[in-house]
Amino acid sequence: MPEAISYERVGDIAVLKAQNPPVNALGYDVRVGLVEGIERAEKDEGVRAVLIYGDGSTYFAGADIREFGKPPRQPHLTEVCNRIESSPLLVVSSIHGTALGGGLEVAMSTHYRIAVPSAKVGLPEVLLGVLPGAGGTQRLPRLTGLDAALDIITTGRHVKAKEALDLGVIDKLEEGEPREIGLAYVQELLDSGAPRRVVSELPAPAPIDFDAVYESVLKRGRGQISPATAVRAVQGSVEKPFAEGLKYERELFMELMGTDQRQGLIHAFFSERQVSKLPELKGVEPRPLNSIGVIGGGTMGAGIATSALLAGLPVVLLEMTPEAAAAAQGRIEGNLSGALKRGKISQAKFEDMTQKALTVSTDYAALSDVDLVVEAVFEEMGVKKTVFGKLDEVCKKGAILASNTSYLDVDEIAASTSRPEDVIGLHFFSPAHVMKLLEVVVADKTAIDVVATGFALGKKLGKISVRAGVCDGFIGNRILKTYRTAADHMVLDGASPYQIDKALTDFGFAMGPYAVGDLAGLDIGWATRKRLAGSRDPRERISIYPDKMCEAGNFGQKTGKGYYIYEAGKRAGVPNPEVMELIEAERAEKGITPRAFSDEEIVRRYMAAMVNEGAKVLEEGIARRPLDIDMVFLFGYGFPRYYGGPMKWADLQGLPGLLEDIKTYAKEDDFFWQPAKLLEDLVAEGKTFDDLNQAAG
Repeated sequence: MPEAISYERVGDIAVLKAQNPPVNALGYDVRVGLVEGIERAEKDEGVRAVLIYGDGSTYFAGADIREFGKPPRQPHLTEVCNRIESSPLLVVSSIHGTALGGGLEVAMSTHYRIAVPSAKVGLPEVLLGVLPGAGGTQRLPRLTGLDAALDIITTGRHVKAKEALDLGVIDKLEEGEPREIGLAYVQELLDSGAPRRVVSELPAPAPIDFDAVYESVLKRGRGQISPATAVRAVQGSVEKPFAEGLKYERELFMELMGTDQRQGLIHAFFSERQVSKLPELKGVEPRPLNSIGVIGGGTMGAGIATSALLAGLPVVLLEMTPEAAAAAQGRIEGNLSGALKRGKISQAKFEDMTQKALTVSTDYAALSDVDLVVEAVFEEMGVKKTVFGKLDEVCKKGAILASNTSYLDVDEIAASTSRPEDVIGLHFFSPAHVMKLLEVVVADKTAIDVVATGFALGKKLGKISVRAGVCDGFIGNRILKTYRTAADHMVLDGASPYQIDKALTDFGFAMGPYAVGDLAGLDIGWATRKRLAGSRDPRERISIYPDKMCEAGNFGQKTGKGYYIYEAGKRAGVPNPEVMELIEAERAEKGITPRAFSDEEIVRRYMAAMVNEGAKVLEEGIARRPLDIDMVFLFGYGFPRYYGGPMKWADLQGLPGLLEDIKTYAKEDDFFWQPAKLLEDLVAEGKTFDDLNQAAG
């Protein structure tokens, strides 16, 4: 095992090379090695300067995630940075790959910084619920000024090398190997007699209205506290001497370390990396994926095709008529022109995708050579079976037949073919070229290499892929139906859709359930209610007013009226007064005396329904681990990331109290509020959902 930091002397320059693969994380051995390397250089007669760079693919990419949650070991990174900065030698960083978090803090503690043009820097700590804790909030403003520092720190974004050069974070850009360009730059600085430039000794920027910035960042974070707290740390860089500002930064960092939000964001960070690692796929080779077919060129089909084209996959899109095919081509070109405007693709790439990589056809035979085909047609079983019957005839042997169904039984769809082992559900979320979630729905007879290919496609498309079993709605939509029902019950009992939407956006959701319904189209829920009407239990409480809204042709945003009224060109709506009239009439008809709901009770009931149904989904094996449910809701349903997902939220709230509430709600409706056995078992055993994640590995 090589030393974490190696020492080499080149003339009068000491070279410290980080060698802690894969990303030179700033673990204990690296921190010790940096301090020892600086001390050795200072004692090494004739050494005038120190170069620090990273071996392999990157400079220091940040903290060592293996140390998360463990007691910190000295030297702390703050001490390492201060020791580097105070060296009487000239210390220079040569950056390639990324310098993120603690990596950038180390770089800013050196006296000069050179980077390759492809490098990126940033302070992403707020995305983990904390803030830069080793001088980042104190040094960066002295280099860039307040506006840029506040932007970089409160968003956690990665900054490209050219922008970092313009802002003063980096002093020079040069193509080449980090060791060679670093040595040449150090020599240039020595030859020119450049002085040590100590960032902590640079003047602090002039003060601004930090209270206004704090409020603005807090509002933008929709309840997340780490970016706003980071504003206060930056304020310390202006209002306090450097050493005191550093101490204040540390105090704020430690405060955030103790919050539920930090736990939620760390859980989200690790779960995102864990969710697609399935033990049964280890060593399973996916089938080849050189081209895909898409059936249906509506919003969803066009989005799937766009996503595939952006990932470099040729696409054959099938529509039923020449007019529909032309409209589909237009939608895809519209999606890609958005990517072109944002600089994601070049004009040449745009032309290649739309003119060469995309084939639009009205003939099923065009799909005869694709490796995988995704059906994205109308959500009706008869229609799906007809499509799959035709695919069975025309697709080559070994081609994967995937359905993008949101609710329907993938086993039943598979049974309509002669090759059920090749059939899988790939449930994309709309718009499919933007939304990151993909539910990979595994049917009874789906072959294991088909499952592996579903996950390989998700990875290629840049999706967060989650394994789901077959049931009505899979993981996300099944749980959605339950908590949406809880909201509907509260409306019948006295809350308004608008109070519920506000309570849940205040909680941290991007949108409330009724605004979401308007966005998705109220006709979707209407079709589902009609489909399930024959199998409904007589004890189920049903709201009639949403059907009356649909019968009147009010489907939400696409018709300009739903729960809200939408003016042309405006995305936000105003409450539709007809809705409350329908609700009040239904309450009167059912003899319900409305009561007041506090926002707190609305959130608690809504979340209790979500968690309880999540536990049932786990019991039945539809989701394998609680973290699978968490990732579905973070990436598909606008759940606030800083809670980590609904199951992590439940752990943070305490499962015993949640179960007690569910039992209380059951006294008024024991059909809807049936506690999940898994939830009861966990409480009885003193365990959490996270214990189930750990057990699953």
